[in-house]
Amino acid sequence: MTDTPALPPIAILGAGSMGGAILHGLVRSGLAGGGVTATNRSAAKAAELDGLEGVTSIALEAQPTGNSDAVSAADVVLIGVKPAMVPDLLREIAPALRPGTTVVSLAAGVTISTFESILGDEIAVLRSMPNTPSLVGRGVTGLAAGSTADEEAVAVVRRLFETVGSVVEVPESQIDALSTISGSGPAYFFLVVEEFTKAAVGKGFSEADARLMAEQTFIGAAALLEASDVDPAELRRRVTSPKGTTERAVAVLHEARLDEVFARATDAALARAKELAAGA
Repeated sequence: MTDTPALPPIAILGAGSMGGAILHGLVRSGLAGGGVTATNRSAAKAAELDGLEGVTSIALEAQPTGNSDAVSAADVVLIGVKPAMVPDLLREIAPALRPGTTVVSLAAGVTISTFESILGDEIAVLRSMPNTPSLVGRGVTGLAAGSTADEEAVAVVRRLFETVGSVVEVPESQIDALSTISGSGPAYFFLVVEEFTKAAVGKGFSEADARLMAEQTFIGAAALLEASDVDPAELRRRVTSPKGTTERAVAVLHEARLDEVFARATDAALARAKELAAGA
């Protein structure tokens, strides 16, 4: 158990992949002292959450008022439905929300102003950007506070997301930029592992051995980085013996201008995020 104070009652509307990851993190943490109510459209999806300690799972096909029922008893409400569904859902639950409730968006591209314009001044709004490693408790979540979210509301939501990893507080203007790093970042990492595996296969290793070497090398390097008190550049230098094989390989990677590649990649992601926010 932990000395961290228990969280208040929470509702997760749309407990799919990301909402479900956060739900499981809450259960693992033991901090969901106020209980969690989760909603899903289908009975089959809701049934997957049955039996989790402290969780009430609602199937909307069996309980059409489930979203409003869930938020009426919650102090913190997470909105995990698809972005296009958010405005209608907010209008549905607005009458059931109690003044002082905190509503948190998990929906990419939906602005805080959209939430505030529908929910009004008595509801604190925050916008979050979690990433998929939240599924294993190693996520990074960007968190931006709306105009009516005070320090207490932000602190509670921060503790909630810390059950699935680390939290970075940013102004909303930086949420899209953050998404190009921590949000999309796992895909960049998986791509590098994928290509590293292909390189190993090209040198005569079996697919299984190539995958083992590539994956565990990166996993091990990440663990070493986390356990170390020095930065990645210094750790790289410690692996790179002067005039050795690693130095020759690193020189090729530098020649490829990875700094420019990653800058262009994240710029492209940011441009697309702005297009999506504009409805393109």
